[in-house]
Amino acid sequence: MARIQTMRVDRMLSSMGYGSRSEVTRMGKAGIITLDAAEIADAARRIAVTPDLPARMKIDGEALDPLTGVVILLNKPLGMTCSHKDSGVLIYTVLPDRWRRRTPVIATVGRLDKQTSGLILLTDDGDLLHRIISPRSRVRKTYRATLARPLAGNETELFASGELMLDGDAKPLAPAELSVVSETEAIISVTEGRYHQVRRMFAAAGNHVTELHRERLGGLSIPDGMASGQWALLEADNIASIFHMDPAKQT
Repeated sequence: MARIQTMRVDRMLSSMGYGSRSEVTRMGKAGIITLDAAEIADAARRIAVTPDLPARMKIDGEALDPLTGVVILLNKPLGMTCSHKDSGVLIYTVLPDRWRRRTPVIATVGRLDKQTSGLILLTDDGDLLHRIISPRSRVRKTYRATLARPLAGNETELFASGELMLDGDAKPLAPAELSVVSETEAIISVTEGRYHQVRRMFAAAGNHVTELHRERLGGLSIPDGMASGQWALLEADNIASIFHMDPAKQT
C-alpha cells in the first residue's frame, strides 16, 4: 500500500498561494480553515494530503484549490504573452491571483507567440511538461493558418518532404502535414516546436501568415463552447489524450 503523504496546514496552504505561513497561521486562529466542517485553529497541524482534500477542506467557506499536479487548458486570446515577466498582458493573469504564487510554479507547456491564439496548456507538473514538449514524444500540434497570398500549390509536398530548411537552422524540418481549406487558408500539423515554426515554414514557401490559431495538441482540442480567454482544469483522461493520435488521422 502506498504511503499517504502528510503535511503541515501552514506549509501546504502557503505553497498553494494562500499566503505566507504566518498569514495562514492567522487564518487558522480566525477560524476560516475547516476540514470536514471542523475548524483547524492550529495551522501547524499535519493532515493527510489525499486526492479528496479539495472536497473536504474549505478556506473562508470556499473549496480548497486543486492540489499539486494541476493541468489547465486555456483558449489563448490574441495579444497575450506566455511569460511571467514580459510587458503587456501576461497569460497568467487569467488565473486566480493566488495561483501565480503557487509552488511548484504553474508554467506554460511550450509557448504561443503574442499574435497566435488557441489551445495552450499550463501546469505545475514538471515531468508532464517535459514529456509533452520532448522531441521524443512527437506530440502533434495542429494549427489553422490564414495567409496573405494564395497557396502556390506545392506546399503540401514541400512540408511533407522532410527536407525543408529554415533560415538559421542547422537541420531540415521533420515532415509536416498540410490540408488546404481554401486558397488562403490551411490546416498544418507539426511534431516539432521550433521558434515561430509555422510562420517560418510559410515564409520559406514565399507566403506570410496573417492569422494563426492552434486547434489541437495531440488528441486534445478546445472544448465546444469555450470562448477565447476561458480556461478549464483537465482530468486524467483528457491529459492522456494529449499523447494519442488526432482522431482524424486514425485509420
